[in-house]
Amino acid sequence: MTRHLLPIALAAAVAFPALASAADTQPPPRIIVSGDGEATVAPDMAILSLSVMREAKSAREALDANNDAMAAVIAAMKSAGIADRDLQTAGIQINPRYNYTNKADGSQEAQLVAYQVTNTLSVRVRNVDKTGEILDKAVSLGVNQGGGITFTNDDPKATITEARKKAVADAMAKAKTLAEGAGVSLGKVLEITDQNVAPVPMPMAAKSFDAARSAVPVQAGENSYNVQVTVTFELK
Repeated sequence: MTRHLLPIALAAAVAFPALASAADTQPPPRIIVSGDGEATVAPDMAILSLSVMREAKSAREALDANNDAMAAVIAAMKSAGIADRDLQTAGIQINPRYNYTNKADGSQEAQLVAYQVTNTLSVRVRNVDKTGEILDKAVSLGVNQGGGITFTNDDPKATITEARKKAVADAMAKAKTLAEGAGVSLGKVLEITDQNVAPVPMPMAAKSFDAARSAVPVQAGENSYNVQVTVTFELK
């Protein structure tokens, strides 16, 4: 080899391994698909939001009246079999109430009329069949606001697992269809991610049981647990 060609040969010897290394680091062809899975189960627990509102000329009088009413509600919940751990105060509000009168100059004059005290209690009812009875008893003892109900499950793991399996199966079926349409084959799974979607709460308005004289009719229905997965497959 002549002397002037030696640098070119050396440069080529260095460049070719570098190109080969770059080719080796290229990611393999892949396909990313999403799958959806759903599983349903009957709820085994109801969460109630019950509020007592009392009004009086002074904040102290309103609070005392509210305390007496809420104490009776809590005692009734316990006598109905609700454990201490399933009773939780969700909030206490003390608000002044004003009457507004229009004046001749177009402004308004505010007159303090009373104070309103609202105490909200969150109750977990672990026997769903007793939900209507609990609501009726609470209203009879002074609950006059709230009434929100959320039907849920104490341990939904098995149902979510079923939904997750369905979601993966759905993703694999989609990936297989897409690969066949493209004339390629699926390789190994490179990555899986999932996202749980909680069931939608089923609310009941307070007006539905304001004048209840017997156990409130309550339908628990079913809870639907949804899972979405994203699966990355290698293509061959």
